[in-house]
Amino acid sequence: MNYHERYLGGETISVYKEIENLDFSTLNSNDKKDIDKVLTETFERVDFNLKIIYNELIAIGYLFKTEHKFNFEKPLHKPLENTESLIKKLDIAVSPFGLVPLSLKYFYRIVGGVNFVWDFETNEKFMWDMADPIQVASLDSIAEEVTTKYWKEDIQQYVDDEEFGCAFLDLSADDLHKDNASGGQPYSLKITRKQTIDGRFMNEPNDTTFISYLRICFDNCGFPGIRTDSNNEYQGFFNKVKPQLKKI
Repeated sequence: MNYHERYLGGETISVYKEIENLDFSTLNSNDKKDIDKVLTETFERVDFNLKIIYNELIAIGYLFKTEHKFNFEKPLHKPLENTESLIKKLDIAVSPFGLVPLSLKYFYRIVGGVNFVWDFETNEKFMWDMADPIQVASLDSIAEEVTTKYWKEDIQQYVDDEEFGCAFLDLSADDLHKDNASGGQPYSLKITRKQTIDGRFMNEPNDTTFISYLRICFDNCGFPGIRTDSNNEYQGFFNKVKPQLKKI
């Protein structure tokens, strides 16, 4: 069986273990089509899962921001009409440092954006403290960031730094910032020298890839930082939502 057939058959983790380090540019056309089907299926499931979680959160009175000046403030938003032009702008901006992993491009083409952070400006009493809700910045905000006057200069300093040694795209606040407290570096996707299917999701507690981060989020119904053993209200939410989610 090919990768897509195996993925549909339930080998979601093993398939990605095999393909995430492949150099996409060296694959033949049939292999590329196969991986395209895997990525498309994956992010259609991501989109499905996020909508399930969002609807259940609304049902229990979870407090999302309701007035949105920018797309990145919205709990969910569909792919933007100018997605392809924004991806092209992103590719051009990061080209001095490398390439954007395909996983992020498929996320923006199929899902759009997600921000399940509690609206602490309206109510400082969080439903679940330090839950680290899933968040992936909107494509337009990322494209705007990488085309600012000083972005390349700032990123070059990280590339030259021995600790970092690479360029990256900031995609999410860390768990402390999400709880309106001072925190550390944003969760960021590493820009790769060669075209890859997925990339390292930096600064996030699990030290994993972007798709694996999404998988961990869904394992915890959108809140990977929460402690399930001490929160009965969350446990009830989890018990209702988890069986509805698709494996990615």
